[in-house]
Amino acid sequence: MERLAVTASHLSCFFPKFVNWELPLHHTLLSFFSSGLRNHLLGVLPPCHPVATMAAHLVKRCTCLLREATCVVPAMSPAGRLRLARVAHRTLTSSATSPSSHFPASLTELVEREPVFTPYPGRQEVDWLIEKATRPEELLELIGGGHSLHQNHAAHILIQLSRLLSEKPENKASLTQDARFQQLLHLANSQITSIWHGTLVKLLRSLYALALPKTCKELRSVEQEVRWRMRRLKYKHLAFLAESSTTYMQEQDSQELLAELLVHLERRWTEIEDGRTVVAIMMKVGHLSEPLMNRLEDKCLELVEQFGPDDLRKVLLTLAAQNRRSVPLLRAISYHLVQKPFTLTKGTLMDLAYAYGKLNFHQTQVFQRLAADLLSHMPSLTPSEVARCAKSLALLKWLNLPLFEAFAQHILNTAQDITLQHLCNVVLAFARLNFHPEQEDRFFSVVHEKLMSELADLSPALQVDVVWALCVLQQVQEAELRAVLSSDFHTQFLGGKSPKDESTLQKLLHINATALLEHPDYTGPLLPALALVPRPTALDKKVTPLQKELQETLKGLLGSANKGCFAVTTQYGWVLDAEVLLDTEGQFLNLRDFVAPHLAQATGSRPLPPGAKRLAFLRWEFPNFNSRSKDLLGRFFLARRHVLAAGFLVVDVPYYEWLELKSEWQKGAYLKDKMRKAVAEELAK
Repeated sequence: MERLAVTASHLSCFFPKFVNWELPLHHTLLSFFSSGLRNHLLGVLPPCHPVATMAAHLVKRCTCLLREATCVVPAMSPAGRLRLARVAHRTLTSSATSPSSHFPASLTELVEREPVFTPYPGRQEVDWLIEKATRPEELLELIGGGHSLHQNHAAHILIQLSRLLSEKPENKASLTQDARFQQLLHLANSQITSIWHGTLVKLLRSLYALALPKTCKELRSVEQEVRWRMRRLKYKHLAFLAESSTTYMQEQDSQELLAELLVHLERRWTEIEDGRTVVAIMMKVGHLSEPLMNRLEDKCLELVEQFGPDDLRKVLLTLAAQNRRSVPLLRAISYHLVQKPFTLTKGTLMDLAYAYGKLNFHQTQVFQRLAADLLSHMPSLTPSEVARCAKSLALLKWLNLPLFEAFAQHILNTAQDITLQHLCNVVLAFARLNFHPEQEDRFFSVVHEKLMSELADLSPALQVDVVWALCVLQQVQEAELRAVLSSDFHTQFLGGKSPKDESTLQKLLHINATALLEHPDYTGPLLPALALVPRPTALDKKVTPLQKELQETLKGLLGSANKGCFAVTTQYGWVLDAEVLLDTEGQFLNLRDFVAPHLAQATGSRPLPPGAKRLAFLRWEFPNFNSRSKDLLGRFFLARRHVLAAGFLVVDVPYYEWLELKSEWQKGAYLKDKMRKAVAEELAK
């Protein structure tokens, strides 16, 4: 060994770049010969050159030492020593017979063909026994049963145990107390450095699934080994960990391992080659890392052509769950949903409708296909599925008349089986879109019959929502008004500060206005005067361009600030964009001098002069209409009804008409014409 060390030291001095001197000594010398050093020297120098002659003697001398090394190196297996001796013998024979010839190519081929590391052992009987086991006891019997277990067998047994116990989780506690199981854990832990990468990640998942305690040293050892090997794992192994073990890592407080996994998934995202991998990672860990999710969205755009309908569904649901409105990706998905002849199942259609509604992404061609396909599936839908579809399409503001008529007919056909919760969701969807079914009387008789006995069983907020929806659809009954306007009920919302409580109180104001303005025979109860006072939040909304231009044009027409009011908050829960008062000659009057019953707090004392008209200006923005329609949504249709019932003449200013006006003169003439028409229609009645 001393002679080998001396030779190695001489080689390291003369030829440092050809040899990796960090390897063991016999590996170093073998690497030296496989590097083609002698080929290089004899290829550029004549055989008689002194340097070439020295190289030939050096190679001959070192091969002799290599042959001797096979007898004195105890670390090598017998097979390894045999291979090394065979290499040395061939090298020595070639050098002795032709010291000046080139180094034979067969040596390099032999070294590359016979790896240094021991290959994976062939299939054994114990592998067959592990695969065919149907009971945990059969696997535990392999421990100490005279079987020869290599470094992966213990891991395979644990993986198979996890699979078997997933069907009977109640047996996990007794298994972990078994001495053979503890011996198996110890054996796997002692051989952990020899376990192959794919088996290692499956082993970690299996140990998590076996519900081992957080303090289990074998579990922590496997986690640490995975962390050490993270750079060498293939991306498919990282994806497997992300898909199968992320939830367990969070439960086991393995935050460091999870953090490293996320970093490697993000940095190596270009290694993703298939759509399934990117979808799985996006679903499982995309919400844990914003940079990773950005990379995955880019990869989805690259691979979206490979996606099937289920992959597209999963991506949309993931985006909806994280509320990520990635417009380029949504456009690409929409394109493929329209262009490719996918067969969409009932569940896929409902998930797509939900995702588009949650993300508020409008794509007319996709909605048309969803509506057509859902209509064909209508006979097989359950009441809960009908309610879910109606709610999703209402969020999209997409009113497909044949489909919604089918929804209403389905409710009538299943009236005995539908729950009040599902029925309320359908009514809320109809109210949002201001949809009145053809069989309106039959439909709402079913609704009132259900509400009569079960309204009080709903949550307070849902009770307000469903009564408000009936007000929008002009179907509310006095008993339902009393139920939500009684002091025992509405008091819980008067002092609420949360956005949800404020929204519920706003709907109570609309219900109160319905009782006052549209039900003259209603005798009470009503909301107290304190609840009618406008809150500051009602006026804190951002001013839109249409609202600003409308106010500026009106101010120019009025000529005086006292002759008009802007952003008028009424006791009915609605805000008027502007209010003016006209006499019989069409001249503007001073508003502040006259009584205003629509305000919660009185401002004037004089009654209106005979023939005077109150005009309310209501602007309608693009979001106030159904998609691809000029029909107002139910909420805004209710506002217009209430303002008319309060004695106003309504001047509608829709966005699609205002956008056509280019100059200030055109805008002023437009408003004057609108006011004249409103007065003329009133006189014509």
